[in-house]
Amino acid sequence: MHKDKNTIGKIVRGGFFADRRTHIMSGVGIISAVAAYLVGDSDIFVMLQAIFTLGGIYFLRKTNDTKGQKNGTGS
Repeated sequence: MHKDKNTIGKIVRGGFFADRRTHIMSGVGIISAVAAYLVGDSDIFVMLQAIFTLGGIYFLRKTNDTKGQKNGTGS
């Protein structure tokens, strides 16, 4: 029974994807920008602007995660 409570709590907190929400949203945004271009809803410049913006968010989060660490380990 104790194991079930941990499972429910893990699902509520986001489970495996709890720390990856920003990365998932950036990836989905990039895919939707490419899809919008491919079906003709936007032009190449709008697609590139969305990709660079979402890519910047992804890498900004990535550098924030490693800030304060030394050689990949916590300091």
